[in-house]
Amino acid sequence: MRAGGTALTHSVVVEPAAPGDDELAHLPTAAFFDVDNTLMHGASTYWLARALSKHGVLSGRIILNFAWKQARFKFGAENHGHISSIKASALELVAGFPVEQMRAICEEVVDRDISPRILAPVRRLAERHLESDQEVWLVTASPVELAGVLASRLGLTGALGTIAEVEEGCYTGRLVGDLMHGPAKADGIAELAAERGLNLEQCTAYSDSANDLPMLRKVGRAIAVNPDTRLARQARHYGWPVLDYRRGRRAAKLALPTAAAAGVGAGLLYLYKSRERD
Repeated sequence: MRAGGTALTHSVVVEPAAPGDDELAHLPTAAFFDVDNTLMHGASTYWLARALSKHGVLSGRIILNFAWKQARFKFGAENHGHISSIKASALELVAGFPVEQMRAICEEVVDRDISPRILAPVRRLAERHLESDQEVWLVTASPVELAGVLASRLGLTGALGTIAEVEEGCYTGRLVGDLMHGPAKADGIAELAAERGLNLEQCTAYSDSANDLPMLRKVGRAIAVNPDTRLARQARHYGWPVLDYRRGRRAAKLALPTAAAAGVGAGLLYLYKSRERD
């Protein structure tokens, strides 16, 4: 199973010689979309937490305790200690929980809570990538089960997300790899590109958060959607397009430039934070 992404199995193959420039130009391409506040309004894990509480999986006391840790993550400095604490708490909550039941809850959450919050202009961008014969992948720190259901409902190629270890149909309380967060996203799309023969220089990535700068810098076309302050500053520095679909503001601060338009022309499992900031 791949760490921090979809589960894939492979036969041992002999690696082909590296392609030349002409061959690179014809390799398949893809678009990578962050989820929270990029593809949708708000945080996907918030709606999953609510559903788990409704189904009696989580108690109010547990949710309040977890929310406190989430608030520290959201409003304090992001550091390894906070992320580790959030991860450990989330894994404790799902240990022993059946995978099939989690998937059923994820389907319910996507259909009832997340789908109405999808940003229509961003969904159209994804559809335009598909129409251009490009793969479209969601890349999120949310549970891979939740991300996978969302990708399927939207007709996308697939999803990379955080993976929990499973034994005998239930979660063990341990991760496979680490959270699909920050630099792990860049590593995830690089591994995916190697597996699927994608040319990252011809790929596009969309995100709202400066925490995704490693992923945005990994591709040839980076686009900031509803950016936080630091990402907006970096977008200005690099000359990246900025799209703003937040309510109460102008629908788009900057239209996609011609080059980018041609490219378009891609808790819980882990209730680790209420605002993904991934």
